[in-house]
Amino acid sequence: MPKLRIYNLFISHSWRYSGEYNRLVNLLNNAPYFWWRNYSCPQHDPAVDPDSEVGRRTLTRELMNQIRPVHCVIVLSGLYVAYSYWIQKEIDIALSFGKPIIGVKPLGSERVPRMIQEVAREIVGWRTDSIISAIRRHSL
Repeated sequence: MPKLRIYNLFISHSWRYSGEYNRLVNLLNNAPYFWWRNYSCPQHDPAVDPDSEVGRRTLTRELMNQIRPVHCVIVLSGLYVAYSYWIQKEIDIALSFGKPIIGVKPLGSERVPRMIQEVAREIVGWRTDSIISAIRRHSL
């Protein structure tokens, strides 16, 4: 049995595509012998406009505070990732802190955006044991 510890994780997400995020959270919550803390915040304050300069600075600061303490960043690698300013920002922040990134292929897909292939330490399929094994292997 692997050494038991609590993993601090940030799951990269898009507010418009929260279904995959919610499925991954449920998967991790229900995994046997796996404990984790969720440092991602899938809902944003609607008073903060992410398209304004002030809103971008505020959200970037919040993302930095969420990613700084984690052991690993998980990126759900749907093709929408390639077009998301904020997911790219999360990846850039993770890289700036030296956080390992794990890409998770979308259900039923073999394609992963090149930007994820270039930064992920590992890309895994949508299987509980694959995801958790990668987290255990790469977490700081």
